[in-house]
Amino acid sequence: MQPAADATVFIVDDDAGVREALAWLLRSRRLLSAAYASAEEFDAMLATGFRPSQACCLLLDVRMPGMSGLALFERLAERNLVQAMPVIFLTGHADVPTAVDMVKRGAFDFCEKPFSDNALVDRIEEALRKSGEVLAAQRAKGELQTRLADLTERERDVMELVAKGLPNKLIADQLAISVRTVEVHRARVFDKMEVKSAVELANLLRTL
Repeated sequence: MQPAADATVFIVDDDAGVREALAWLLRSRRLLSAAYASAEEFDAMLATGFRPSQACCLLLDVRMPGMSGLALFERLAERNLVQAMPVIFLTGHADVPTAVDMVKRGAFDFCEKPFSDNALVDRIEEALRKSGEVLAAQRAKGELQTRLADLTERERDVMELVAKGLPNKLIADQLAISVRTVEVHRARVFDKMEVKSAVELANLLRTL
């Protein structure tokens, strides 16, 4: 499956020649890109409150004047962006052990310079697919929390017992309400949570 047409590859490298070559490579594969000449410049963009809404990934040079790629990776981790914006380190031979350590800490991959164009694009496309999956899961979780917020306190009480598999009679006894009232609340919970069974409800709640 190809990445979404509006997926973006961010490039952070202090070498203008590398930035231009990567941007050309990505254009040739019909991938959008946005280049930054320093980690500080990209970090300033993040500081504006940027949160990815479309699939994206980051090609990040390890060694740069000022803030290093490693320091920028730590900033991404602090902002909890590493999953939604997978990081592929671009590194020279001397930096390979460091890049491997970053992969162990959550970076998506590293590519040693000079890299194979095809191999790099393959990893970029995999990173974009992963980003898309993470963002879709985050959106689904947000929608679920919105549905939960729409429940009344009593509907939440009923929902928790329904999700545990209790029949209406036991729920009524535990909450000291009538079976008919439980039935009404159960129907409203199913409607608001957009499920058709207690099993489906329980499975949905496990995704939180």
